[in-house]
Amino acid sequence: MKTDGYFLLLALFLTANSAAAGSAGVSVSTKKSSEFIRRSCSATLYPQLCYRSLYNYSNKVKGDPARLAVIAIGVSFSGTKRMSSYLSSVLIPAETRPDPLSIAALRDCRSVFRSAVEQIGNSLKQMRNLTGAGEELAFQVSNVQTWMSAALTDEATCTDGFEEVADGPMKHDICNRTVKVMQVTSNALALVNNFVAKIIIIS
Repeated sequence: MKTDGYFLLLALFLTANSAAAGSAGVSVSTKKSSEFIRRSCSATLYPQLCYRSLYNYSNKVKGDPARLAVIAIGVSFSGTKRMSSYLSSVLIPAETRPDPLSIAALRDCRSVFRSAVEQIGNSLKQMRNLTGAGEELAFQVSNVQTWMSAALTDEATCTDGFEEVADGPMKHDICNRTVKVMQVTSNALALVNNFVAKIIIIS
């Protein structure tokens, strides 16, 4: 019975050590991935925002610039969709106000954000389905760069439309929200460009 007890304790000890080693391995892997994200984000215009918005995806990125670009585009897509929905919710009650400039700016803003959602959605779909190599791959990623650039221009157009609108809570709210979305989209585009640069070097 003592022998049985000894082997039981030994088995429990080895199991605990194995679990601890596995946990440590995951921790090291996640740490390396998070550092990769930090280094990659240093090439963006808003590195701190970039890192904060992508850090939670460390276990999915795994040091892969393509995966990082896909996730960054996905984060941009989600934020742009939320902004588009928010603009629709603001526009409905605003249309009852006698303020044609604000109404026109909101309508234009909603329109360009819908376009941005489409452009970023195209980018996300393409990045998730990259195929081939050489010129074929280069053509696919150039489409992503074009769509992301167009989306960023769309988002910037929203704030441009409010230049003639008198200062007020709604204008500040929309412009501040738009700038935050633009920053995320800008970061995503930078990470796509970083991925493309790595493809060019490899090829």
